[in-house]
Amino acid sequence: MKNRPICFDDLLGQEHLTSNDAPLRILCEKQALGHSFFFGPAGCGKTSIARIIAKKMDMPFYEFNATSLKIEQLRKIFEQYKNALQKPLIFIDEVHRLAKNQQEVLLPVMENNSVLIMGASTENPFYSLTSAIRSRSMLFELYSIDYDSLKRLLNKELLEQNIGCDDDAKEYLVASSGGDARAMLNLLEFSMKIDKKITLKTLKSLRPNALQAGSSEAGVHYDLTSAMIKSIRGSDMDAAIYYLARLIDGGESADFIARRLVILASEDIGNANPQALTLTTSALTSVSKIGYPEARIILAQAVVYLCASPKSNSSYEAINTALKSVKDGNILEIPKNITQNNKNYLYPHDFGGYVKQEYLSKALKFVNLKEIGYEAKMREWMMNLGNFS
Repeated sequence: MKNRPICFDDLLGQEHLTSNDAPLRILCEKQALGHSFFFGPAGCGKTSIARIIAKKMDMPFYEFNATSLKIEQLRKIFEQYKNALQKPLIFIDEVHRLAKNQQEVLLPVMENNSVLIMGASTENPFYSLTSAIRSRSMLFELYSIDYDSLKRLLNKELLEQNIGCDDDAKEYLVASSGGDARAMLNLLEFSMKIDKKITLKTLKSLRPNALQAGSSEAGVHYDLTSAMIKSIRGSDMDAAIYYLARLIDGGESADFIARRLVILASEDIGNANPQALTLTTSALTSVSKIGYPEARIILAQAVVYLCASPKSNSSYEAINTALKSVKDGNILEIPKNITQNNKNYLYPHDFGGYVKQEYLSKALKFVNLKEIGYEAKMREWMMNLGNFS
């Protein structure tokens, strides 16, 4: 296939980076773009945009993959351009896999700008890059290519190659590619080698099922995760299990799903069922040691348990309200009796577990315990102490 984009206007579905008023394009055209990292789903144009930048900025382009990159390769390039008037663009794919020693080799040239470093990943690389590299670079997200953009690309390719293609085959080429332009063009290319007339039967013999969207595909990833969380919050077990299955089948990591469940256990269930946090934390530990396919059972147990748990977001609301109060400037003086080593502090255990004393220099209200599940018992106990109204 010939249709790799060669300029910003050719790049599909990334208008936030490639439009005339997009900051990345402006910086590139002003020869002012710095070290940059791109992340997004497969086949969305990460490598292409790096090549476009190299061409636009008239820079020699060196492409590597972090899984096979050797430090000596980098050092040879650094030495070659040490005193050159023109600096190269070094592009590293799968950049989140860079070892720490490889990252350390990049730091000096990033600092003195003798080369331009760019990287790409299907994962957000900032979680795996050192703080020193993060502080010297910018991060840009690319999105899966939308249906209409893929269809335009397909029609352009069919026209240029003079290929016949049935309408249902066109639909399948686009719809089954999961926003991945490379996957669509690869399927088309192999189909052409079988027959110049592309049919749905031929396509399905090469790709029986649509590509699934794993954790990298921005739109589907976040929508599926959101749907699962909202189904659990709404106590719909069947919906929650369905979206869990979609995430697992799409290649989502068990760790990611389990982390989301731990957060939900505190945010949406909280003290209405404190055991939810214990169970999800245990699930997170378990799936990290076991992995798929068995991890699916642990995740399913956690999802069903969370669905069937009483829900309360009182702790979530309390900390958000308190943080807003602090940020709004509500900074109170700490009462003397609870400062360090103050002799006027009353130790509650000396009074049977509770004694009334001043803890805030001004009355504030953040926590509203609900009459739900175990939280109802907590509310009753606090009201009996006279500390809750």
